[in-house]
Amino acid sequence: MNPLDAKEDFKLKDTKPQLGERWPHGGARGGGGWISSDRATSTYDLVEQMFYLYVRVVKAKDLPTNPVTGNIDPYIEVKLGNYRGKTKHFEKKTNPEWNQVFAFSKDKIQSSVVEVFIRDREMVGRDDYIGKVVFDMHEVPTRVPPDSPLAPQWYRLEDRHRDSKVKGEVMLAVWMGTQADEAFPEAWHSDAATVQGEGVYNVRSKVYVSPKLWYLRVNVIEAQDVEPLDKSQSPQVFVKAQVGNQILKTKLCPIRTINPTWNEDLIFVAAEPFEEQLVLTVESKATPAKDEVTGRLILPLHIFERRLDHRPVHSKWFNLERFGFGVLEGDKRHELKFSSRVHLRVCLEGAYHVLDESTMYISDQRPTARQLWKNPIGILEVGILSAQGLLPMKPKEGGGTTDAYCVAKYGLKWVRTRTILENFNPKWNEQYTWEVYDPCTVITLGVFDNCHLGPGGGAKGDSRIGKVRIRLSTLETDRIYTHSYPLLVLQPSGLKKMGELQLAVRFTCLSLANMIYLYGHPLLPKMHYLHPFTVNQLDSLRYQAMNIVAVRLGRAEPPLRKEVVEYMLDVDSHMWSMRRSKANFFRIVSLFSGVISMSKWLGEVCTWKNPVTTTLVHVLFFILICYPELILPTMFLYMFLIGIWNYRFRQRHPPHMDTKLSCAEVVHPDELDEEFDTFPTSKMQDVARMRYDRLRSVAGRIQTVVGDMATQGERFQALLSWRDPRATSLYVFFCFIAALVLYITPFKIIALIAGLVWLRHPRFRSKMPSVPSNFFRRLPSRADSML
Repeated sequence: MNPLDAKEDFKLKDTKPQLGERWPHGGARGGGGWISSDRATSTYDLVEQMFYLYVRVVKAKDLPTNPVTGNIDPYIEVKLGNYRGKTKHFEKKTNPEWNQVFAFSKDKIQSSVVEVFIRDREMVGRDDYIGKVVFDMHEVPTRVPPDSPLAPQWYRLEDRHRDSKVKGEVMLAVWMGTQADEAFPEAWHSDAATVQGEGVYNVRSKVYVSPKLWYLRVNVIEAQDVEPLDKSQSPQVFVKAQVGNQILKTKLCPIRTINPTWNEDLIFVAAEPFEEQLVLTVESKATPAKDEVTGRLILPLHIFERRLDHRPVHSKWFNLERFGFGVLEGDKRHELKFSSRVHLRVCLEGAYHVLDESTMYISDQRPTARQLWKNPIGILEVGILSAQGLLPMKPKEGGGTTDAYCVAKYGLKWVRTRTILENFNPKWNEQYTWEVYDPCTVITLGVFDNCHLGPGGGAKGDSRIGKVRIRLSTLETDRIYTHSYPLLVLQPSGLKKMGELQLAVRFTCLSLANMIYLYGHPLLPKMHYLHPFTVNQLDSLRYQAMNIVAVRLGRAEPPLRKEVVEYMLDVDSHMWSMRRSKANFFRIVSLFSGVISMSKWLGEVCTWKNPVTTTLVHVLFFILICYPELILPTMFLYMFLIGIWNYRFRQRHPPHMDTKLSCAEVVHPDELDEEFDTFPTSKMQDVARMRYDRLRSVAGRIQTVVGDMATQGERFQALLSWRDPRATSLYVFFCFIAALVLYITPFKIIALIAGLVWLRHPRFRSKMPSVPSNFFRRLPSRADSML
């Protein structure tokens, strides 16, 4: 592919899908044909309409039994052309109830009738025919939500040739609808007719809610009467606390005593409903390599106070369960004649937002406690339309195949579309809605290949196809954005486009005043600023929160699997990457590009490269010297005019993954291999040594730059520190003379002289460094004292 074409292929593309409801034989809601209605359009206006034939099988009655066995094991088969859907069978039941819905895509219907068969399942041989009901497709009614569901009716069964009625009746409802129908999510779909067993549950669309997360603060204050196993000396004690898989320890008490004091906070993440317990053990250092448990305490989390502000909670003393008794002495464990005890202040923090995703693209910032939530300021609606040009993700006879589904995450709500089987251009056309509490948040959408469609699910994880992020603050309100986003993935072999995801997005503002009000307030709840966590604590807590969310969502049905949740939450965003480091460095450089351009322009003004421009700058300078009160208004007016001018060139589409910004187009293969390496490394010793040496060289250059910055700062300190007595004497004398001159001379004159000297003609300039620069470079720094 031509490199220019490849770059164009990585860009966002405008699309013009046919959104909203369009009914057959008429306008936007029909005008004849299937339906005639003058209602307004429904909430499904951000997707392309897809028609389905729905068959609801409710129950049957009075079914004839087998004349040989005297029993019947009935099930129903719905047949439409080449598609067949079956209910489960009941053993020895003449009045079975199924209450199951079958959905057949209208685009793939190749028959004029739909047949509903009732059969008797046989263990050996062919299943017996009981009867059937046939519907003419042209007579099927159309249902449009929010109409009430179509009432099912009893139908008499017919023989094979439809010549006569047979014994038995079946209750059915047959109608034509769209994906907006309430029966759509739970229905059996003809698109997934080949899926068997547990895989059926893994193709359905679902909405998930993240578990309610709390920070658990355990303030370990002190302990009393700690009884060591070795009575010959006082213990040196620390406390270990555990909640689920999270383990934290206090510092070792610096003195040996039976009444140690710590006053340390240990922070955990807990999820409702609280399944874990707080397990505290008091341990003493027997040897540098061995710890002995002297007491233990187990507390359920629901007993702790839920704090909604910064006010301290009451502390409590808890008796420790004595530890170390054998089986025969187990009853002594709970004796309370004499007991060690620990002083704790424990609470569940409801005024913090538990971070489970990076703050760079956070999707929610509300505190845990619902009573602290504000009213929503907007509504986000996303229509997940389709994907195009997906690459084969797994092998299949005669080539490869892809079973794609899409996941979207915003706030506490996760959505998962249904899986479209064996299709490189799947069409989902599903619409979802979220409440928005802050516009400066990000929605994340990911596309995955379903690897759990076999009879037993599958052991392999679902494969990543690509991801899209959209920041809501970059969207205009009440406008529908329809774009095709490139699905870009970095692989060990390099950057690869896996396809395109077509979306329709609309951000509706409910209160403009509240939205503007939010721009002056902090992004996170106030407790994050009144009692902040350390950076290390936040990293650890975020990792624990992600694990808890992944475990809880993995227990849903169908599960949102761990590899999907981790990819959506960017679990590995903190890992070292040479490519990402270069990208961040170039981002910093680009920030100073404006300053560099301005300095170059001022340099050209000072060198009189364009005499007209330099003359105008002199005139502006004289005006500002004469009227200094105009300086600030002029600056703000200049920024206002720049903003108005740039409005013409504003972005008309949401941001997307930028390959140039990410340094993904020309990345070295070895750097990519390093980025995809495990932690700790799984590479050979020679490769690890080479990468370590490369990292040392990069770190050496950073070390030099940091040292130069420190040197410049220390030279400023040396001006008045008398480290160089002659230099300090000269500077102090200069400051005294400058003070006298500035007291006598008006500031306007000083500024005018300084400006004229700075703007002087090149004829009066020297190529040698200036006197202040020479003086500053001669000042000492502490680099001389470095080993």
